[in-house]
Amino acid sequence: MSKTLISLIKMSNIRLQVLFEDNHLIAINKQSGDIIQGDKTGDEPLSEKVKKFLKKKYNKPGNVFLGTIHRIDRPTSGIIIFAKTSKALSRMNEKFRDNKISKTYWAIAKNNLSKTSGSLVDYLTKDQKKNKSFVTKNKEGKLAKLSYKLLNKLNNYYHYEIYPETGRHHQIRVQLSNMGSPIKGDLKYGAKRSNNDASINLHARKIIFEHPVSKEEITIIAPTPNETIWNSIS
Repeated sequence: MSKTLISLIKMSNIRLQVLFEDNHLIAINKQSGDIIQGDKTGDEPLSEKVKKFLKKKYNKPGNVFLGTIHRIDRPTSGIIIFAKTSKALSRMNEKFRDNKISKTYWAIAKNNLSKTSGSLVDYLTKDQKKNKSFVTKNKEGKLAKLSYKLLNKLNNYYHYEIYPETGRHHQIRVQLSNMGSPIKGDLKYGAKRSNNDASINLHARKIIFEHPVSKEEITIIAPTPNETIWNSIS
């Protein structure tokens, strides 16, 4: 069963696009630039914004429970799901660990891949200091697998749908770059110029999973950012 509820919430200086919410989960369409949890930058993370939203919406007098289930990179946009209960958090964490979550990304890449559809299989290593992953020639790294399909040919770019089968650090970004097809705006992985807002054109488009409590199938789809190149294909 598909359940996608999109609402734009504006609360003082907090702006959230809620894609889905029930008693156990809340899904947000993350804007590029938002961080999921606090880091050394000191910027307010998305998790805190969602807590404030829930506290005000339900007039909660005390602390709000919110569990972070998964993450996407700061310059990436798209679906992020948080747990509103500890039961949902533990069960969703297990689903992600066991690859029982179907994830679809959209990417705008500079160069075309060799085929209009196919799979990429690599081994990745991570440089902690540089916060960057690399494809390694041997099997000492972690296995990274994804499949892809070309959806649109644009004037200077290519629009791909990506289906990651593993969840490695910067996986889609480094695997596409390794094929000579860096994501638009992604300077870290080979793009020649940045986007004006420091975003990259990678979007967590769709997620499908079995609800941790009701057991029904949930499908959530995130609209793409309101940007010229995204608007041309959405």
